[in-house]
Amino acid sequence: MIHQFYEISWRRQIERRWVPLVLLLLVLTAASAPAFQAVHPLTGRRIAGVMGAGGADWLDRPEREAEENVEGALNAIGIQAGMTVAEVGAGTGYVALRMAKRVGPGGQVYANDLQAEMLDKLRQNAAKAGLANVRTVLGGETDPKLPAGRMELIVLVDVYHELSQPQKMLQGIRAALKPDGRLVLLEYRKEDPNVPIRPEHKMSVAEAKTEVEAEGFRLGPVIETLPRQHILVFTKAAAAGAAAGRP
Repeated sequence: MIHQFYEISWRRQIERRWVPLVLLLLVLTAASAPAFQAVHPLTGRRIAGVMGAGGADWLDRPEREAEENVEGALNAIGIQAGMTVAEVGAGTGYVALRMAKRVGPGGQVYANDLQAEMLDKLRQNAAKAGLANVRTVLGGETDPKLPAGRMELIVLVDVYHELSQPQKMLQGIRAALKPDGRLVLLEYRKEDPNVPIRPEHKMSVAEAKTEVEAEGFRLGPVIETLPRQHILVFTKAAAAGAAAGRP
């Protein structure tokens, strides 16, 4: 009985000492971790998971140009020599390197991605292509970490629907754009059931308009010349930005 009493007393002392510490650590962890969203609060759209570096080969698949007409998309967007542009979620650089060729030596491409391994592959691909005007940027879940007010164009190709914190990311993208800068999203058409992509990896024009305009943008032309994707062109909405206290 005495042995049992001391054992119980010892356990209680340990609990009194460690339980508050464990609770404190849980609180601190919760406070520092990003609040991942399962759905967008405005549209109820389910947010898709991010493709890992293990899927890099799919980004560079030989049939991609036939399926997506990337060169045609860049023609429609209008990228000129000497521009400073960015791609958010650049992956291995399939699109970013094509942009770099178009802006030429006098221009600059900022290639952003969440995954360092993807950026390693992108740098290797840029070196093989002899492109010295590509700067890689390791971004965060809530911040693209692009230079403020410098970008004439920011492109997201099949990426926006994967952003875990789309509202905060859009605020960061908006801050990186020049006053007359453009944000362009390429997204698989949710309106078309024949597009062979999982539903959470598609977006409708209505969803994109609702979500992006709420963060200080205005939807301009929607270009429907691609086989499977919308080209959604947004500009900064001055009135909305001023109302929200943003530049």
